[in-house]
Amino acid sequence: MTNTLGQQHIDAFLDELASSAPTPGGGSVAALTGAMAAGLVSMVCALTIGKKRFADFEAEARAMQQQAEELRHEFQNLAQDDVEVFNRLSTAYKLPRTTDADAASRQAAIQTVTRHATEIPLRVARSATLLLPFCTTLANRCGRLVVSDVGVAATLARATVQSALLNVEINLTSLDDQLYVREVRAQMEDLSVGLSDETRGIMEIVRNRINQ
Repeated sequence: MTNTLGQQHIDAFLDELASSAPTPGGGSVAALTGAMAAGLVSMVCALTIGKKRFADFEAEARAMQQQAEELRHEFQNLAQDDVEVFNRLSTAYKLPRTTDADAASRQAAIQTVTRHATEIPLRVARSATLLLPFCTTLANRCGRLVVSDVGVAATLARATVQSALLNVEINLTSLDDQLYVREVRAQMEDLSVGLSDETRGIMEIVRNRINQ
């Protein structure tokens, strides 16, 4: 790609996504899904701040908006990081393996970059879980007309976690360091525990308020 993901028009991004080009792929999509979830949280906060009937909630809404914006920018950076690490991994796989020394050097490079490629989606998943408590609070406190946006944000946050962890999982299969693999699998389990229940709870609040 000649431009970073952040510089691309959405049509160009989607065309490239649908093409035979290996990037952007699932890792970038997971991160950008997180960015959209964070953007919706920020939007709902923005539509709440400054309204008299939400005066007692304004300070909390401002704090949430700031954190959501920080997360949104982090997700956008991670989407680009995913593209760049894939390119580095492709380069590593193309290294010569003519001699035993070449092969060992190539394998070491692949292992190093694959570990980095594992850590990027793990960060995406971890950051996405931070959005769900915001969604719970907003679902209870925001205006009824934007509560559906909170539901969409929660749904996207959950999808971000699940899709990012798929990218973690596939990278783990290529790693030789089994101690590291076990540590990451434990983190994946921690991130997954309660995810469905938390999202379901948010959606119950959202639907109850929609149907008030």
